Amino acid sequence: MKAGHELPLFRFREALSTQLKQTRDVAKALRHSLRVTREFFGASHAAIAVARPGETSAELLLALPEDPHWDVGLLAAFIGNRYPAIPPDLLVAPLRRGGRTWAAMALRQPAPFDRGAIRPLLEIAAAVSESIERIDLERMLEVRDRIDRKMMEHLRSNDLFYQILDGLRSLTRYDHSSALLIKNDAGELQLAAEQIAWVKGKSRRIGLCLPLEPDVRDLIGGGEVFGFEREGDVWREWRGRPVTPVADLLDYNRTDEAAHPEGRERSMLCAPLATEDDLLGVLKVASRRTGSFGPYEAGLVERFRSHVSVAIRNSQRAETLHARMIEADRKHAMADLARSVAHDVNNALGSVLPLVQQLHAEARGGKVDCAELGADLEQIHRSLEVCRRIFGGMLAFARDGARSGGRAQVARAVESTLAVLGDGLDRMGIAVNVALEEPLPAVAGNLSELEQVLLNLLTNAREAMPRGGRIDVRARPVPGGLEIVIADTGIGIPPELLPRVQEPFFTTKESGSGLGLAICRSVVWSMGGKLYLESEPGRGTSVRVVLPEAA
Repeated sequence: MKAGHELPLFRFREALSTQLKQTRDVAKALRHSLRVTREFFGASHAAIAVARPGETSAELLLALPEDPHWDVGLLAAFIGNRYPAIPPDLLVAPLRRGGRTWAAMALRQPAPFDRGAIRPLLEIAAAVSESIERIDLERMLEVRDRIDRKMMEHLRSNDLFYQILDGLRSLTRYDHSSALLIKNDAGELQLAAEQIAWVKGKSRRIGLCLPLEPDVRDLIGGGEVFGFEREGDVWREWRGRPVTPVADLLDYNRTDEAAHPEGRERSMLCAPLATEDDLLGVLKVASRRTGSFGPYEAGLVERFRSHVSVAIRNSQRAETLHARMIEADRKHAMADLARSVAHDVNNALGSVLPLVQQLHAEARGGKVDCAELGADLEQIHRSLEVCRRIFGGMLAFARDGARSGGRAQVARAVESTLAVLGDGLDRMGIAVNVALEEPLPAVAGNLSELEQVLLNLLTNAREAMPRGGRIDVRARPVPGGLEIVIADTGIGIPPELLPRVQEPFFTTKESGSGLGLAICRSVVWSMGGKLYLESEPGRGTSVRVVLPEAA
C-alpha cells in the first residue's frame, strides 16, 4: 500500500463495518461488501466464491459484473489452502466462517495490482468475516429465543422437537438430516423427530427404537459432543477415540443406501442430552459430505444442547402435569355428573317403587288387572330405560378414558354425552337441537378427550340457562378436518371477562373450579385443534371447535 493510503483505508473499513452492523442477512452483507470494495480499489471485476466443506471444487456465489469467466478452480485451491499461484492482475483474500476458510473475495483488473494492495484487501476481508460471524451468532441467539417463546406457548413435545431441529438446520446448514432420539421407559433410544433435508417428504422411521447397550450408554453418558467421518464403510471419530459404536447405532439410515446412495451419511455430530441425574436422549446431525462439520459446528451444538435439554425436560413435565389435570378434571366432571343426574335417577326410581309395591299387593290378593298391568309395566320400562341410558353414558366415559387411539367419531361423542345430560336438560326446560352434516370425518384424538370437551361445554351451556333455553349442537366438515359449534341462549359473558374465562382457575361461578374451559382449550390444543369463543350478554355464548381430520 502506498504511503498516505492508511487513512482512507481506515475510514473505508470503519464505514463498511458500521454498514454491515445494520444487516442480519449474510447474502446482503456479502453483496454490499463486494460492491463497495470493488469501487474502493477501482477494480473492473469482483467475485466471491464459496467451497462446500469436504469438496475440492467451488461455486461462484457473486460476480460484479455478472461475468462467468473466473478461474473457479484457482479460487477453490485458494480456499482449500493449496497455495495456487495468483496472477498479478488478481487479488484474493479469504473469508472465514465457522472457524475455517469458507470463501474467497477476488478482485480483477486489466493491469497488474500494486504490490501492497493485498494488505488492505486482507483487512477488508477480515472485517467482512467478523460481520458474518456476528450474524451467525445473532442467528443462534434468535433460535434459542424462539425455542424459549415456544416453551412459553406450551407447545406439544412433538412440535417443540421440530422447532429445535429447524433451528439446528439454520445454524449448522446440514444437507442430510437431523434427529432427536428420546430415551423411553424401556431404556431404548426412540426416534421422536427427524427432519430430512436432502429429499422431500416426512421421515418414515418415527417411533424407531434403538437398543441402548451399556457400553454405548457409558460412552454418551459423559455428555461430550462427538464428531464422526465415514471412511468407506467404517465410521471414524475425529480424534481417533474408540467411540464408533455410537455412530454405528445412530447410522440407522444405512438400510436405504442401496436404493438411495445419494442419501448416504458421511459426516455426523452426536450430542447427548442429559440432566444432572439422567440421560434424556441424543441429538444427531448428519451431512452427505465428508468434512461438513468441524469444531465450530460442534461448538454450536454444544452451546445449543443444554438449552434443548431444559426445553425437553420442561415440556415433558408440562405434558405430565397436563395429563394429570385432564384426569383430575375428568374425575371432577364425573362427580358433578353423579350429582346432576341424581335427581333424574331418583325421579325414575321414585315412580318405579310405588308401582312395584302396588303390583306386589295385587298379586297377593289375586286382583291383577291385565290391562292395568301392561300400563304399569310400560311405565316401569320407561323409567328403567332412563336409568340405563344415564348410567350407560357414564360408564362409556369411564371406559373410554382408559382407551387411547388416534381416531374419534364426533357423532358417537355427541350421542354418549347427551345420553348422560339429556334428561337433566329436558327437566330444566332446555331444548337441544343437534345438526350433524354427513359424512363427518373422524378427528385425530381420543374419543374420551372429545367426550370430555363436549361434556364441559354442554355443562357450561346448561348452567348459563337456569330458566331454560336452547342449545344448538352443530358439526360440519371443513378443509382438513371438521368444525363443532355449541351455542346457547343463556346469560352470556360480559366483554370485560371474555378474555379471561379461558384462564385456569378463573371462574364466575360460586362453586366453580375455573378449570373447565381451560381444560377444554388444552385438550383441543393437544388434539391439534383450536377453540374460539364468542359471547354477548343476554343473547348467549357460542363455542367453535376446529379439529384436524385423523390420518
